[in-house]
Amino acid sequence: MDEHTNDPTVGPPDGNPPGWSADGERWEHATLRRATVHGVRLFNAGEYHRSHDCFEDEWYNYGRGRTESAFLHGMVQVAAGAYKHVDFRDDDGMRSLFRTALEYLQGVPRDYYGVDVLDVRTALTNALESPERIDDWRIRLDDAHPTAREIDRAYADRLE
Repeated sequence: MDEHTNDPTVGPPDGNPPGWSADGERWEHATLRRATVHGVRLFNAGEYHRSHDCFEDEWYNYGRGRTESAFLHGMVQVAAGAYKHVDFRDDDGMRSLFRTALEYLQGVPRDYYGVDVLDVRTALTNALESPERIDDWRIRLDDAHPTAREIDRAYADRLE
């Protein structure tokens, strides 16, 4: 565990996803979990730019070749692609970003830091064929589809 990604205030998951320590007492990278929770909630509320910022800021903590980096980079692309589709009706841009996201997420475990990565990959693949399929899709986190609260917006706003 990298000390700069440790934060004992980040709560435990429901279940035992990759990223939760073998001793069952902490996240291996708690700041990754925090960024993921905020990023997913904001994505699910349609706040794609803020979601992107959550994943991107945390991505800078990791070097190339790490699963953490691939996951975060993929999620940056997911949020950016949704932003292109919804805010700009740029489906070619969305497709390009989603293809890149799929490449990054390819080797990430299907349940990573609570995110149902298999569902993310499936949704992106479906949207490549029919972009409108992304319109009502929400990311599953800890077997739920949580949406943003003020704490999530405040977190993202501090990143700017």
